[in-house]
Amino acid sequence: MNLSINFHAIKEWAIAIEALENGNTIMLLRKGGIKEQNGRFQVTHEQVLLYPTFEHQQAFLLKPEYADGVCPVTSGWHPETVRIGSWAEITDILPVSDESIVNSLLPFHIWNEHFISDRLKWKARQPLYILLLRTYKLAQVSEIPYLAQYGGCKSWIDLAQAIDVQNAEPVLSDSRYQQLVSQIRDLVGDRLYIPSF
Repeated sequence: MNLSINFHAIKEWAIAIEALENGNTIMLLRKGGIKEQNGRFQVTHEQVLLYPTFEHQQAFLLKPEYADGVCPVTSGWHPETVRIGSWAEITDILPVSDESIVNSLLPFHIWNEHFISDRLKWKARQPLYILLLRTYKLAQVSEIPYLAQYGGCKSWIDLAQAIDVQNAEPVLSDSRYQQLVSQIRDLVGDRLYIPSF
């Protein structure tokens, strides 16, 4: 792993990162944050740390088994320190606009039909991006100070300090991960998007 990547992070709901770290999903669904560069979602780094967020988590947009894991917080709240316990390789980026295809992916992620409908309607001319992530648990969890520059509705941030990613262990075996990727690709069809890292 290239050590220079251990500053780059993707922001995602804490409950989703927990599901990735537990091997319950390999999928994130993204349209991008309000402050996204050029107003569109794009992936600029293949390997990223997973940065948990709390403010916008909505229990009613999650399947019941995940909804109970959400602790509501007030607008603008943030933790004093942020737990960084994993990194991931983004192996596939699949843009999808067809609601029936997105609905067929329901067994593979933590969100419910309300979330899917909401995401497809927001910025309706833009596709929903299905990200497949091979997640690795760090050998040692890091607690980093929250900084104002980490806030806001954006997908990507660069951390102010390096995170040790040596000796991280994959959450899923190679065979299990590839099996899930194949099942998802079969449902999505020939829509593989290759980013220019």
